Amino acid sequence: MSNPSSSSELAVVIENHVATVEICRPPHNFFDYDMIKAIADAYEALDHDDAVRAIVLCSQGKNFCAGADFSSRDTWSNDQITSTAGQLYVEAARVFSTRKPVVAAIQGAAVGGGLGLAMSTDFRVTCAEGRFTANFARLGFHQGFGLSVSLPRIVGMQKASWMLMSGCRIKGEEAVQMGLADELTTLDNVRNRAHEMATEIALSAPLAVESIRATLRDGLAEDIKRITDHELAEQDRLRETDDFKEGLKAVSERRPAAFARR
Repeated sequence: MSNPSSSSELAVVIENHVATVEICRPPHNFFDYDMIKAIADAYEALDHDDAVRAIVLCSQGKNFCAGADFSSRDTWSNDQITSTAGQLYVEAARVFSTRKPVVAAIQGAAVGGGLGLAMSTDFRVTCAEGRFTANFARLGFHQGFGLSVSLPRIVGMQKASWMLMSGCRIKGEEAVQMGLADELTTLDNVRNRAHEMATEIALSAPLAVESIRATLRDGLAEDIKRITDHELAEQDRLRETDDFKEGLKAVSERRPAAFARR
């Protein structure tokens, strides 16, 4: 059955103790404040539904979440961007605060903030077409969405540092090898396998699962709240640089950036 928190851009369906939370912004599912708030609201509602024991986070279209749509920000002032990002990170902390385990189905790209959303989940299923990218430095920018905390927790400091500083693209098979994702399957089976994993979790005692998860993630939501304040301050500082402007221009023109350290 559909959950009351469903909308035209986020569908929530509950079946056999598993809630499916589906992002409906194909093909790229660019994220913004409204999307992250909708996910946080859905998670909060599901936390209070005793029939739900696990969640599958998935999306329609080619990509899981291709990050932010920078092309829509051309006319925004820096104050508007800062305010919106600050509000978004408040909602991001709420996403990390959910009590129910979440399995993500990652088809296509999880880029920038989309990677941050993927890292908020407990388990990730992907495919050969999956791509995981922390592209912030390539934009002349600082990472956000709590990736400063969540990414090292999942892959270790060395691999996280490499991803954040290089902005490299990690494909599905390598993602599983390095722990970014937990399972590799075919593109057409990604969502099915995520549901199988969530269903397996749902067979366990729900109070025990929530207790175990709370212990394993102890302090994570609080760390996300703390680190996103720092991430936002660094993003504000770097947004004023010529390198950031060049990074955005280079991406839009599909060419290597010519950074000048200013």
